Order: sequence, then C-alpha cells, then structure tokens
Amino acid sequence: MSSDADDEPFDLAGCLTRVRASDQAAARDLVNHLYPLVLRIIRTRRPRRVAEEDIAQDIFLKMFTRLDQYQGNVPFTHWVSRIAVTTCIDHLRAQQRRPEFRWADLSENEAQVLDNVLTNEREVDAGDALASSELVEKLLSLLKPEDRTVIQMLDLEQKSLAEISQLTGWNTTLIKVRAFRARRKLQKLFEELKKKEHT
Repeated sequence: MSSDADDEPFDLAGCLTRVRASDQAAARDLVNHLYPLVLRIIRTRRPRRVAEEDIAQDIFLKMFTRLDQYQGNVPFTHWVSRIAVTTCIDHLRAQQRRPEFRWADLSENEAQVLDNVLTNEREVDAGDALASSELVEKLLSLLKPEDRTVIQMLDLEQKSLAEISQLTGWNTTLIKVRAFRARRKLQKLFEELKKKEHT
C-alpha cells in the first residue's frame, strides 16, 4: 500500500480544494496523509499526562477551523507543523507544574548523564542517549514551555535555527536567547539538585 502511495504522490493541492468544498472523504484523506507528521511532533513534545490522540484531535480541529487563513506562502506541511508545535506548547503551559525533583530521584547512570549533558552540552555518549533523553525530560518539565521546546529542538533533535524558526514562527535571535536562558536555567536546577543532596 505504501509503495503505491510513493509511486503516486499525494495530491495535496487537489485534496485541499476538495476539503474547502466540504468534501468529507477529502478531509479524511488529508488527516491520514498528515497524521504521521503530526504524531512525530506530538511524541517529542507532549506533556506526559495528555494522550497523543487528544492532542492530535486538537491539532486537526485547529487546522480545519483555520484553513481559510492558509495563504500558500509556505508549504502546507510547514503550516500544519507550526500549529502542532504551538498546540503542544499550549498543552504544556496548561499543565505546567513545578514538581519536586531531587538529586536522590536520579539513578547513578542518570546523574552521570546529566552531568555530561550540562557540562559538555552535545557530547553525550550514544549508549546513554535513551537515559539522557528520559533524564532531560524530567528536567525540561521544570522549564517554561517555550524554553523546553527550544532545548528539545536544538539540543535533542539537532534541528537548525532555520528549521526551528519555520516550526515556531520565532526569529533566530529569539531562539538563541531562549536557548541560552533555558540552558542557564537547567544549569541552575542542576546545581540546586546537587546542593539539596549535600545539605
């Protein structure tokens, strides 16, 4: 089935025309076409306590209700990606808490990985990638949603400033400032954890 789809590219422009004419089948086709992209974005950015499907429905609802705002200045997938990213940020903001997080909660491996992430920035051993992402997720949950998003994209997903700008609508200067502040905040949290452990 997927090989047929590869041989015959999805007619996005034609599908959008049909969707705008209230064609329900075209709307289903559009959701099916975009679902893998939307799911990838959700999986890297959703709050832990929110179901993927709930956020996906929210994103597609926004997409359909704002369809008349799409002018075609950027590829449609970029426009939808931006809606997905901002929707995830909104969910993070709505659920933001400041959970108590202690150095003692970390395993020995997590503590070592965290030290590596914060002292060497991107130089994390490949074998520690999973542990580091789970650990950084714990710390990122303490950041503002926008700061969390920029760190995830820049450091964990290795996206370029241009890609992040495209997905968020933020200019590159703002991205750099947010990343700098977020890293400082992470460093501060890290130091606080260490202090708590030794008091």
